[in-house]
Amino acid sequence: MPYSAKVIDHFIHPRNFGKIKNPDAVGEAGNPVCGDIMTIYLKIGKKKIGGNPREFIKDIKFETLGCAAAIATSSMVTELAKGKFLEDALKITRMQVADELGSLPPIKMHCSNLAAEALHKAIGEYRKRKG
Repeated sequence: MPYSAKVIDHFIHPRNFGKIKNPDAVGEAGNPVCGDIMTIYLKIGKKKIGGNPREFIKDIKFETLGCAAAIATSSMVTELAKGKFLEDALKITRMQVADELGSLPPIKMHCSNLAAEALHKAIGEYRKRKG
């Protein structure tokens, strides 16, 4: 199964690629079998909703060492998460990442799992540090 046009676009022109200076949180996921390693960096902001402050992903960037699918899924997960409240970003699934890219070959589905896992780990790290 060939890659979709959207996968190729996110591979060639990744969104939110790079590192955030002084991030609020970092999450990393990897697969020792294929060698893919994804790192997600977060900057967290606060918005008042109904008088209560809620935390959201103000900025998100990634660095990925891996194949085209790994880079494309990392790029897509940042697009899906940017601007979302933390509890909504935690609901992003590997299937959602793959669906947004127009599907992935079955042998590359683990890449979408790693992208979502790195995001969830970054949010978890932020919440743990915050107490």
